[in-house]
Amino acid sequence: MENAFKSHLQFTEKAIKKIKNLIEIEKNHDLKLRIYINGGGCSGFQYQFIFDTSINEDDIIITQSEVSLIIDPISLQYLYGGQIDYLENLEGSKFIVSNPNAKNTCGCGSSFSI
Repeated sequence: MENAFKSHLQFTEKAIKKIKNLIEIEKNHDLKLRIYINGGGCSGFQYQFIFDTSINEDDIIITQSEVSLIIDPISLQYLYGGQIDYLENLEGSKFIVSNPNAKNTCGCGSSFSI
């Protein structure tokens, strides 16, 4: 299912630029960014990001500015209305999620609770 959920999870321009850059470095234009939720972390759930070429039957593909995100339906329910950004600062660089569904987040920003 492609783009039916575009308005429910979006990328910032910084995230799009970084994803395009990483795909170019890998020289594999079939790569898509997969985001999924795992149990764990100091707040209960963790955001996970990987580049993937495999698409499962129930995966949802969201494409924005020629960049595709893969997300499974269970993870989407936790990220509904969210935004994926890319942050670079003195502490390092990482993809971050602005999640309106998170009741609590940890200090590192990679885990949350509902």
